[in-house]
Amino acid sequence: MEEDTLRVIARVKARPNKVGDLLLALSSLVEPTRKEPGCLSYELFQNNEDPTDFTLIEEWQSNTALESHFVTKHFKDALVKL
Repeated sequence: MEEDTLRVIARVKARPNKVGDLLLALSSLVEPTRKEPGCLSYELFQNNEDPTDFTLIEEWQSNTALESHFVTKHFKDALVKL
């Protein structure tokens, strides 16, 4: 039997004076994360009505793939910026 995929919805709120910094940090995750084994999709959205509000919608092949994401260099680098 195939394992179910794992979907993640992560919301991040920027301080009003840090929207650009947060956008850069989150954007830096998109391309390298999409190339990770087990990443089925990884999308970043910014709310048009509230530019401080960001949403990441992710789909992973397994919990193991998601856990591996948390130890990648690009994820750790983005956390430092956040």
